[in-house]
Amino acid sequence: MAFRPLHDRVLVRRIEEDEKVGSIIIPDTAKEKPQQGEVLAVGSGARGENNEIIPLDVKKGDKILFGKWSGTEVKIDGEELLIMKESDILGIIG
Repeated sequence: MAFRPLHDRVLVRRIEEDEKVGSIIIPDTAKEKPQQGEVLAVGSGARGENNEIIPLDVKKGDKILFGKWSGTEVKIDGEELLIMKESDILGIIG
């Protein structure tokens, strides 16, 4: 994949969570989209007041938690991914 996000944006692949709650299997139509993901690519950073580049806190390979309605869904090389600003990321897991 030859895609690099610009500025303070990151490219994220959703990580699927368990599909079974207790002994109840949740059908695909009733499932919510996962709010966890893996960072696939990061931009160079945001521009500060003096036009200096402020590097991002996340890096490629980080597992993250993000808001329910965060990001823009895109399809790259046939795979559904998210592009979001670093400020949409709530935290790094593990």
